[in-house]
Amino acid sequence: MASKEHVCDNYVFLKPEEVTLIELSRFLFSSDLENRRFINSSEEEGKKGANLERRWIIFISVVLQWVFLFCSVPMARIGDVLQKWLNLVSTNGGPLMLFLNWLRGKVVEPDSLSSTSVLGNLDRRIELDKSIKPEDTRYKAALSIMAAKLSYENKDLVQSVVNHHWKMKFVGFYNFRNGYQGRDSTQAFLFKDTLSDPNLIVVAFRGTAPFDADAWRTDFDISWCEFNKVGKTHGGFMKALGMQPNNSWPLELESDQLQGSHQHPQFAYYTTRQMLKELLQENENAKFILTGHSLGGALAVLFAGVLAMHDCEYAWLLERLEGVYTFGQPRVGDGKFGVFMKEKFRKYDVRYMRYVYSNDLVPRIPYDDKALLFKHFGPSLYYNSCYGGKVLKEEPNKNYFSLLWFIPKRLNAAWELLRSFILPLVRGSDYKEGWFMRFWRLVGLVIPGLAAHAPQDYVNLTRLGTLLIPKESPRLGTLLIPKESPKVE
Repeated sequence: MASKEHVCDNYVFLKPEEVTLIELSRFLFSSDLENRRFINSSEEEGKKGANLERRWIIFISVVLQWVFLFCSVPMARIGDVLQKWLNLVSTNGGPLMLFLNWLRGKVVEPDSLSSTSVLGNLDRRIELDKSIKPEDTRYKAALSIMAAKLSYENKDLVQSVVNHHWKMKFVGFYNFRNGYQGRDSTQAFLFKDTLSDPNLIVVAFRGTAPFDADAWRTDFDISWCEFNKVGKTHGGFMKALGMQPNNSWPLELESDQLQGSHQHPQFAYYTTRQMLKELLQENENAKFILTGHSLGGALAVLFAGVLAMHDCEYAWLLERLEGVYTFGQPRVGDGKFGVFMKEKFRKYDVRYMRYVYSNDLVPRIPYDDKALLFKHFGPSLYYNSCYGGKVLKEEPNKNYFSLLWFIPKRLNAAWELLRSFILPLVRGSDYKEGWFMRFWRLVGLVIPGLAAHAPQDYVNLTRLGTLLIPKESPRLGTLLIPKESPKVE
C-alpha cells in the first residue's frame, strides 16, 4: 500500500528573497550548500555539495528569481497598460479607427467581456471548431487547447465563453495559494462538457502570462525535491501546485486549510481534487481531463503525479482520468519520475498526449543533461511548421540551444511569417493572424522559440495537423499512427 504522506527526502530549495550580492558571488567559488541563507538543502545534498556547473545554474536561477521579485510591480503595470491599449485597438476596429474615434470623442472602452489578455490578443479565437464533433478523435485535444488558451483570460470572459459560446457548464475560476511565495499565484478553471457522452469535466491550468512575475519566478525556480520511490521533480512547479511548506504532500489537509476563504481556495491540488470528487460522485459515468499550455501543462501532469502518489485512497479518481493533454509543456522531473508516471498511467489506463510544435523553446527546458537530469517521459507528439505530425521519443534539438540549428530555426521562422499570409487564403478566415501575432512572428526571426510557443500554432495543429490515433488503446506507450497529413499549398 502506498504511503499516506509523501515527504521530500532529498532536496535543494532556493530562497532568492534572502540572498545578498556578496554571498551570491562567494557561492560561485565554493561548493558548500549547507551554510547558505538562500539555499535550504537536505543533509545528504548538503554534504554532497555542488560542482561548478551546478553552482552556475543555481546562480542564474537565483538572480533571475530576484530580478522578477524586484520587478513584479512595474511588470504588472506595464502589462496592464499594454493589455488596455491592445484591447482599445481591437474594440475600436484597429489603430486607424481608434485614432478617428479619438478625434471624434467616441472611443469605445472595452469591458471585462471584451477585454482579453496579452496572449489572448495574439490569437483572439474563442469559438470551438464546429466541424470537430464530440465523437471525433480530434475533439478532446481541440477542446483542451482552447480551454488551456482560455485560462489566460479573466473570470467574466471565461464564464461567458464556456456558458454562451461553447454551450457548456462553467464550474469555477480559482486563484490558488503558493505557500512558498506567500501569494495566490496559481490559476485554473473547471467546466463540464455536457456535449460529450459520457460527460467530461475539464480542468485547465493557466500557463505563464508575459507580465506575471510570480509565474516567471516559478518557471526559473530550479529547486528540486525527491520523493521515495517516485523520483525528482521540479520544485518551482510543485510549490505552485500546492506542496506544503514542510516539503510534503499529505494525503489530506485540515478542512480550514482546504477551504481557505470563499473567494480564494488555498492550494491547487487539494481544492481541485475535492471539487473533482464532488463532481464525479454526482455523475458516475463522467470522466475528467487535465490540460494546460506551458507552465499550465506542467501543473496538469504533476497534478496527475501527486494523485498517483495518493492512489492508496484515490485510485478511483485515477480510473476516472481520461487523459492529460499538454501543449508546449516543460520538463517536470527526472528519469525515475518518468518511470513512476508511465507505470501509473498504464495501470490506470490514462492517456498522456504531450504536444510539441516545431521550434518551441519551452518543451526543451529545463535541460536534459548531467547537471539538471530533467527528462520528458512518454512520446512527443511533434508537429512541424506545416502541421505534419510524428510520434517521437524526443523532439528534435532536445535542448534547443545548438549552433547546428541556428540557421534552420530562423529560416523556419521566416516561413512561419510567410505562412501567416497564405494560410487564411487556403483554410479560411479562422486562420487569419492579426497585426500583433505577425509582429510576434517578426520577433521569432530573432528568437524562434518564443514565437513558436504562442497558443496560435497549437490551436492550428489540433485542427489541421496530422491525426495521431492510438492503434489499440489510449494507454501511454501504445503505438500511435499518423493519418491524413494536411497540405498547406
